[in-house]
Formats: sequence, structure tokens, C-alpha cells
Amino acid sequence: MDRTESLLTAPTAGSPATDPAPAPAPEPVRPPARPPAGPPRRDPRWTRPALLGLLLATALLYLWGLGASGWGNAFYSAAVQAGSESWKAFFYGSSDAANSITVDKTPASLWLMALSVRLFGLSGWSILVPQALLGVASVGVLYAAVRRWYGPVAGLLAGAVLAVTPVATLMFRFNNPDALLVFLLVAAAYATVRAVETASTRWIMLAGALVGLGFLTKMLQAFLVIPVFAAVYLLAAPTGFWRRIRQLLLSGLAVVVAAGWWVAIVELVPASARPYIGGSQHNSILELTLGYNGLGRITGDEEGSVGGAGRMGGGGGGGGPFSGQSGLLRMFDTEVGGQISWLLPAALILLVAGLWLAGRAARTDRTRAGLLLWGGWLLVTGLIFSFMSGIFHAYYTVALAPAVGALVGIGATLLWRARTTPSVPAAPPSGYAPAASAGPLPPAAAAPGTTVPPVAAVPGAVEPSPAGVPGHPVAGASQVPATGTGSASSASAVPVGGPLAPGRRRGFAATVILAGTLAVTAWWSWHLLGRSSEWYPWLRTAVLVVGLAAAVLLVVADRLPRRVAPVLLALGAAAALAGPVAYSLQTAATAHTGSIPSAGPFVQGGFGPGGRGGFPGIGRMPGGMEFNGGQFPGFPGGRNGGTAQNGGTAPNGNGQFPAFPGGPGGTGQDGAGQDGVTGPGGGSRQFPGGDGRAPGGGMGGLLDAREPSAELKALLEADADDYTWVAATVGSNNASGYQLATREPVMPVGGFNGSDPSPTVAQFQRYVTEGRIHYFVGGGGFRANGGSNASAEISGWVAANFTAQTVDGVTVYDLSSGKQG
Repeated sequence: MDRTESLLTAPTAGSPATDPAPAPAPEPVRPPARPPAGPPRRDPRWTRPALLGLLLATALLYLWGLGASGWGNAFYSAAVQAGSESWKAFFYGSSDAANSITVDKTPASLWLMALSVRLFGLSGWSILVPQALLGVASVGVLYAAVRRWYGPVAGLLAGAVLAVTPVATLMFRFNNPDALLVFLLVAAAYATVRAVETASTRWIMLAGALVGLGFLTKMLQAFLVIPVFAAVYLLAAPTGFWRRIRQLLLSGLAVVVAAGWWVAIVELVPASARPYIGGSQHNSILELTLGYNGLGRITGDEEGSVGGAGRMGGGGGGGGPFSGQSGLLRMFDTEVGGQISWLLPAALILLVAGLWLAGRAARTDRTRAGLLLWGGWLLVTGLIFSFMSGIFHAYYTVALAPAVGALVGIGATLLWRARTTPSVPAAPPSGYAPAASAGPLPPAAAAPGTTVPPVAAVPGAVEPSPAGVPGHPVAGASQVPATGTGSASSASAVPVGGPLAPGRRRGFAATVILAGTLAVTAWWSWHLLGRSSEWYPWLRTAVLVVGLAAAVLLVVADRLPRRVAPVLLALGAAAALAGPVAYSLQTAATAHTGSIPSAGPFVQGGFGPGGRGGFPGIGRMPGGMEFNGGQFPGFPGGRNGGTAQNGGTAPNGNGQFPAFPGGPGGTGQDGAGQDGVTGPGGGSRQFPGGDGRAPGGGMGGLLDAREPSAELKALLEADADDYTWVAATVGSNNASGYQLATREPVMPVGGFNGSDPSPTVAQFQRYVTEGRIHYFVGGGGFRANGGSNASAEISGWVAANFTAQTVDGVTVYDLSSGKQG
């Protein structure tokens, strides 16, 4: 808040000091108009080493063995490779360097990775290291944001919780856009904190610009925090109402400029001069923004996607085939719970407790403002994730991790301080007492011989006591001069001397809430670990026993020797963090590839830990993926020979999903899936659009890309310089494997799902007659929710007009014979 507002104190009616003083009496001491000059207070000496240790540990967790994941999500890695070869592909986020079609997201996250590849060459490390560094930076910025108002202990707790949240460990070691999105949103929250302190136009506009860049990273998901940030600023900024409104309008303008410049360019450039916009049905970035990647994710109306409204099988109320069941408890279910919910109950409890501690504070009270900022982020984003009916993946919840970390750090620190400060005053300087206010006040003169602790020069910084956490006033409290002999102000004074009965009750209530929160966290960790009952079963028992014991000891901590407090804090932290730390270590030790990665070990009924293809995952859900009691319709060949609904079986399946005929790992056994067609060599798959047959077998699928054999790679590389695309194949992931292996452009017919009208049949035929495409590789695609039939028609035309050859089980068509002129 503004420094000038921090100088205001409530009058004390009836106090002798408020009566007119006789002429001979000395003038009462009043706070100066501005903080006195002098060195700012510094954090305790241990703060900087602790922060450095946290950041180094985070870097180790996110960087160790990073190369094991190879290309990670090959869909994005292929676009990064294209951007490293072509600046046009770099700008638009094209899937291939020949710029046939873009990925189905805005390209900001690809820019960082492509620049890294241009500097260090193409490799899994050069693609994934920027993601890991974004994770370390996110932890550091979150620490800075929380520390400003709540002190270094709260900041360290917040950063640690973010660092070891399993889904954060997963996504900061992976190349999806979520890593950059989280960093930008945390940075925007920090800018909002700075803006609230002094009603700064510059900082609130920076917050808007950062959210706008978040749109260029993952489109409308970035905008979920805008209502929260705006509401907190409107509530707590220390300036007039209409000035706050004007400042928020300027911040909104910053959002539009930062997000809209790229969109405007794409819309204004003629379609013939740029790549097709992947994920749209009409080559429009606005359609992609509002439809497939926008409102369609909430309503389920996503034309051309593999999701669709309602649950699997056509019923209502679900979230699409990759989304699980929507509802209030989605964040706690078997698919999502182990990713994000370890400390989610604690965060919610501590949010309520923190608002209770803030009480009926002034409008500009920072304790309440910070809780509303992080709590609003958690509630708004979490509820939308819970109830959205379109495609939802568990890894989206990484966007909740900063808010969970902040609330845990803030709430735990507030309760610890509240349990000690009100009931046992820590011998404040003569004439001073803690009082709730909107921010810190500069120290006033004290009685002779009294040492007055200086206030931090940075507005809003809350300094800990010399001993660390215990005995420090609640965050947002300030030292105000007491008038008379016994009170600081009529509104919130605590007399210097002995504790009041209300203070004792408040402190005891804080103790009980803190202990209860720890007990709930230990129980929930025990429950989550029970979902992987064969994975270190002793850990489950240890977490519960230690957590409950620490909670009980916390209630009676005042009766224990003071040296027991650090041990008690260590036990509580260990119990609360043991589960997520264990999951994070397992995640870091596991390679993750494909489009739907998942953190942690095997969980019965959930997704896998992101093994080959990432869906359903190695070791997870033997027999195929189950939704609402049924198998995924129309696709034989789940892991361990799963039976598809109304379809056949694939006893030699390797977990690739769906099992495309002729692909590596075996073919189905003459079964036809629901609404599917029987492909050559047995097995079944529904080609995009509902009709048409894929010409032969391919090596990839919807959600994964495989490296081609040396023979097939050599075939594709032959005479590569004579062609714009060395090959074309249905689906972006199918194309990605060939492109990353050959480092040559491969056209992904139909985009990610094979359901985009790019290229049209006429365009593809023209490319062939012009001699621009060398080979067509069979396989790929998926049964989509509507969308274009172009990829099926192209496949049928190729099969009818060109001769197939099989190379290591993959069907390939040489299109060079179709060249004319």
C-alpha cells in the first residue's frame, strides 16, 4: 500500500494523550511524515542460503536425468525443430519447416525452445532444459511474491511446495506449454503484489502484459486469473476508486496489446501466405481461440477434437474420453489426485483460517489481499477445471500449484505467529504493541534507553523476529506508538503487559487449526499413497503416524521445552511433504513421452506415469483404458491384450493407443471396433470422418510418435533436397516421428487429430503433380468429434492410385510417379 496511508492510525478516544496539552507540557511525539532515512532491515542471515539451497535443489530435481525423456512430446518437439530451421515456422508455430500447418496452440512456448535449439543444436536436452529453468524461476518468483508481505519463512514454504508438487515436477521436465504459462502467471501475480503496495500504474500494466503473453502461450487458460487479479487490485490498492478503475482499464489494454499483436498479424496475413491454423476447421486463429481451445473446452463442443460433449459413450456429464468424470471432486479423484491434491485440503483450510485472522481489517489490508489473490486463483481455476466438459488432462493442474504453495506458506506462517503472539507478548519495546493495519509504519520515538526495531524500507515487507518465525507479529501487523499507558488504538490495540483472554482463545484456536490441518494432510497423503498400495507401503504408514503425532504434540507445544519446537516443525513438514516428494522423485526418475504424461507411480484406475506414448501408460490399467465401466470404444489392442468394446483383442499389443494395423507391436485379431472398419492385417480403427480406410499400417498414432527403422529412415532421406516434404502422413504425432528422425519436413495431413481440412484433396493432388511430396506413409489419425473428411479422402485417393510397399511393417507409397511436367 501507499506509504502515506501507512501513517494513518486510529484515534484513541478518551485517552489523556488526546486532550489539549498545557503550554508547559512537551509536544506529544508523532510519527514522521515519511520513514526516516537509514539502512533497510534485512532478512535473517539464514534466509539467503536457504533460498539458494531451495533453488539448487529444485534445479537438481528438474534437470537430473532429463535426457531420458528424449523428445518428450514429439508433437511440440517437431514444431521446435521446424522453428529452428525456418523463421516463418518459428513465428507461426508450424509443425514442419515447409509451413503446411501450425500446432493447435499459440507459439510462445515454442519460441524459447526453438531459440535454445538454434544455439545448442537439436537434442532432447536443448528442448527440455528451458522448461526446467522456467520451473526454477517460477519457484524463485513465487518466493519473492509471498515474502514481500509475509516474510521469508512463508516464501520458502511456498516455493518448496511448488517445487515438489508432482505435476510441477512432471511439467517442468516436459515440453508442453504449461511450464511457460505457470512462470508468466506467477510473474503476473508478483507484479500485482507490487502494484497493490503503492497503487502503481506501471506494475499493474506489467501484470496485464504478462497475462497477455500467457495467452500467446496457452490461449484462454491464461485469462482465468484476470478476474481475481483485477478484483484484488480494485479492493486493496491505496488510491481513489476511479483511479483504480482507470488503472485497471490500462492493464486491460496491456493484456490486449501483449496478446493481440500476434493474433492480428495472423488474421491480416492472407491464408495463402501463411500455414493453416491447426485445430480450426476454417483456418482461423479466432475460431481456434474461442472454439477448440476456448469455450469448447468448457462446454465440450469441440468440433474436430477427440473429445466431445458428455462422457465416453455419449452420455452426459462427463469430460470427454481423456478427461475423466467432471464434478466438484475431480481434483481429488484417482486420475488427478496424485498430481496436485496432496496439499490442496490444507490450502483450502488455511485460506479460510487466514481470512479469519485478517478479520474486519482495513480495505487496504495486505494480509487479506494476499489471501484473496492466491485463494481466488486457486478457486476460480480449480472450479473451472473441475466442471469443464471438454478435453481435460490431469497435467493441466500444474496451474494450481503456485496458488497451493502460496496458501500453504502464508497460512501456516500466519497461524504459527497467531498462536504465539497474542497470548505471550514477546517483550515489545516500551510504548509499542502489535496492531492490525494496512501496512507497516515507520518507527516513532520511544522512551529513553529503548531500542526500536526499524521497519523495512520496502513497503509491505514483514520482517521476522531475530529467532525466525516464533514470536513475530501476524503478517500485515505494524508497530504503532501506544498513547497513554495502556493502548495503541481503540480499534485493535493489545495492551503492553499481560495477555488478554481473547488473545489466549485466538492463539489456542490458531493452534488447533494448525494441528488439524496437519492431521488432515497426513490422512490425505495416507489415502493417496494407498492408491499405489504396492509402491513403498511403509511410507504410507510412516506419513500417517508421524503426521498425527506431530499434530498432537503441536496442541501441547506451549507446555514443552522451547528446544522441542524446531523438532516439531521438522516432523510436521516431513509428514506433509513426504508424499509429494516421493512422487516427485519417482516422476523425475521416469522417462515421459507422448501427449498425456502423468506423474507418480502406478495408480489403479488412473493414467500411467507417462511411459511409451503416455496413454494409457506403461504399467497402468492392464487390459485397456476404462471409463465408466467400459473400454475405450472401437480400438482393440490395449496393454496386455485388452478387449475393446464391441471389438476384437490384441494379445500382442504394446500399450500403443490406438493399435493401428501394421504398426510395430502386433496387429489386432480380425476384430472390428465400434463404428470402425477392419483394416488390412486385422484389427480396426475408425478413420477421421467416419469412413474411408487407412492405406496400410503406420508406425505412430494419435498420442505418440515412434522412431522409424534405419531402413525406413534411409528411404525417406533419399533425394530429400528435391522435395518440399519428404513424406506426408495422417496426424501430427505420426508425422513428428519421421520428421525428428530425418530432420526433414513431413506433412501432417489433417493436423493433430487428422480432422483438419489441411490440405484439401485438391491441394494434396496439386502438390503431388508438382512433385513436392515424395512418399505417403500409411497409418495415423483417429475417430474425431466431427471435423473434416479430407484426410480419409486423401488416404483413399493414394491407395487407389499408387502402389504400396512395406518397409519394416510400415506401408509406404512412392508419390513421385504422380509428378507431371
